[in-house]
Amino acid sequence: MAQPTSRSELRDYCLRKLGFPVIDINVDEDQLEDRIDDALQLFREYHYDGTTQEYLGVKVTESMRKNNIVPVPDSIIGVSRLLPVSSGNISSGTKQGFNIFDINYQIRLNDFYNLTSSSYTYYVIAREHLSMLDMIVTGEIPYEFNKKTSSIKVFMDWGGRTSVGEYIVFQATRIVDPDSYEKVFNDVWVKEYTTALFKRQWGANLSKYANYTLPGGLVVNGEKILMDATQDVLRLEEHLRDTYEAPPMMLVG
Repeated sequence: MAQPTSRSELRDYCLRKLGFPVIDINVDEDQLEDRIDDALQLFREYHYDGTTQEYLGVKVTESMRKNNIVPVPDSIIGVSRLLPVSSGNISSGTKQGFNIFDINYQIRLNDFYNLTSSSYTYYVIAREHLSMLDMIVTGEIPYEFNKKTSSIKVFMDWGGRTSVGEYIVFQATRIVDPDSYEKVFNDVWVKEYTTALFKRQWGANLSKYANYTLPGGLVVNGEKILMDATQDVLRLEEHLRDTYEAPPMMLVG
């Protein structure tokens, strides 16, 4: 199928591109599956379509409050922000609660009604000023994230800021699962890179034998196949980093 939508279709597409079934591709099924995994892993790590930004809501449990550890799914590979944490048992403070006596509420109440009839420059400047004061006095809640442990360690007063059953929200980076989004298998770079990995594995297998002779008398040069495939792999990896990699951003993970 010219537009693969699954692992098996991607595998068959790449094998046909290498000449199968006209030419026997001497690669084991397990080796093919490993090379597909390698291609998808590189796609997730560097291609801008390999990940997506989302807000991850996590319900607070007693274990989190005790250990300061927030478990996250394995599909989360980065955390770039912890949204302000508030609790219903706190009544003041811009980071800890919001009520009619909050200065943010008063600014909105007194100024927001006439923003359409006058300049909102003052409102924007006042909001920036409050944001700067909040950063100086309160500061951001520090946290650590490691994708190998699939957990976030948040350094805050869990007892004062959170209650069991409430949610805390992170801005996170999640991998695009090809099993859920089948268009990943039809990505041009994925198809080309998987084909190159298949070819390199084929050449590596045949290079154990000099001038391998196929049934019918056809002689296959494994070393030449391996050398050509290695150049293709390096070219595609460079193309991935130069063309498809997203600009670096603030990311913990």
